[in-house]
Amino acid sequence: MTTDTAAQAAYVVAALLFILSLAGLSQHKTSRSGVVWGIAGMVVALAATVGLASRSITATGLVLIAVATAAGAGIGLWRARVVEMTGMPELIAIMHSLVGLAATFVGWNGYLDVDAELSGSLLGIHHAEVFIGVFIGAVTFTGSVVAYLKLSARINSRPLTLPGKHVLNVGALVAFVGLTVAFVLRPGMGLLIAVTVIALALGAHLVASIGGGDMPVVVSMLNSYSGWAAAASGFLLSNNLLIVTGALVGSSGAYLSYIMCKAMNRSFISVIAGGFGTPAAAADDGEQGEHREINAEETAELLRDATSVIITPGYGMAVAQAQYPVAELARKLRERGVEVRFGIHPVAGRLPGHMNVLLAEANVPYDIVLEMDEINDDFAATSVVLVIGANDTVNPAATDNPSSPIAGMPVLHVWESAHVIVFKRSMAAGYAGVQNPLFFRENTQMLFGDARQRVEDILRGLDSLDAPVREMAGTSR
Repeated sequence: MTTDTAAQAAYVVAALLFILSLAGLSQHKTSRSGVVWGIAGMVVALAATVGLASRSITATGLVLIAVATAAGAGIGLWRARVVEMTGMPELIAIMHSLVGLAATFVGWNGYLDVDAELSGSLLGIHHAEVFIGVFIGAVTFTGSVVAYLKLSARINSRPLTLPGKHVLNVGALVAFVGLTVAFVLRPGMGLLIAVTVIALALGAHLVASIGGGDMPVVVSMLNSYSGWAAAASGFLLSNNLLIVTGALVGSSGAYLSYIMCKAMNRSFISVIAGGFGTPAAAADDGEQGEHREINAEETAELLRDATSVIITPGYGMAVAQAQYPVAELARKLRERGVEVRFGIHPVAGRLPGHMNVLLAEANVPYDIVLEMDEINDDFAATSVVLVIGANDTVNPAATDNPSSPIAGMPVLHVWESAHVIVFKRSMAAGYAGVQNPLFFRENTQMLFGDARQRVEDILRGLDSLDAPVREMAGTSR
């Protein structure tokens, strides 16, 4: 067996492992095995690529590859160890930017180092691959950087609304098509620089034009972009595995974006086109009435007398790292005979599955964690709903106010329950910049402060309420 044949066989194995990884990651129960399959596939892919490259590069080149691989692995392991779950969306966004940047560099290298054997139509195809690869990579790079800045609150999450922004986007695409034709016919450094600048500006503008409420879709969309960027690099490098892997990531990311758009009643085309056809998020409308407050002790009494409780977590729970006391609260209530379930909105948090991962981390049983469609009809028969750090995903304006920026977005109907307790630090609007009328409803009470501390206070309150019962039971014996 030749080195090339062995490498191609290894690429097939790696591709199958990546497919198994995607299948495993589709369910929480198999997610760990999915990660293991993915790691195994990447190890096989790297080993095969280095083995294939060793035929044509010097010992110095191999050393450089080893150093680059070790450095990348070290940085990746370090970031994975230190990142908090609240910072995972930002980490994913910045990783996507690196994929886009790498694809851009591969495209430029493809232009500067053309195979001397290419001629005629094959040379034209090569130049088209270079141009398209640079364009996709540059769009992914700056788009991911802007997403990182928004997710990490380094810039405002509201959409950027430049005059004629859609004309600018369409104009950039038209310019890209025209420049591609020109580059294929007569390649030149000036054209490649021009398309790089246009793509960098377009990527930044597309994501900047998308509001905070749609950012979870943006994360998965950028995941798709990074996949197509990798596939473009695969064509330039004649690497079949990179093409297959990029196509897997690109198509799965696009499909996930489509699913999330349906869950949010958003147009898939509108979101990927930078919010085309959707209204800009309104500013905070201020308070819309009088809100009522409740303390932890009163909440504990309410939970003690409840027959059913639904907990709807959001990004605030992740920020406060409240999943562990929340899991303990659910366990204690279930021991008392209270029916406890969790209602998860598809875009709760800052990326798909954010809340599910947090709850799994705290060992909350999978069977009591339900998706929005599974639990929305049960709120009307629920005694108490605890809204922990959620805002836009429980906003009744989505169903009641046609002029709201989130109008039509499916939300959790928490207001239909007998009592709603909202855990928040303040009365500020949510990430989409829209005030929530839920806070001012008669059956809603606000529990202010750090979510973790308030849940721990409730746990202590339940213990103190149970103490007299235990003392009476001991006396009767």
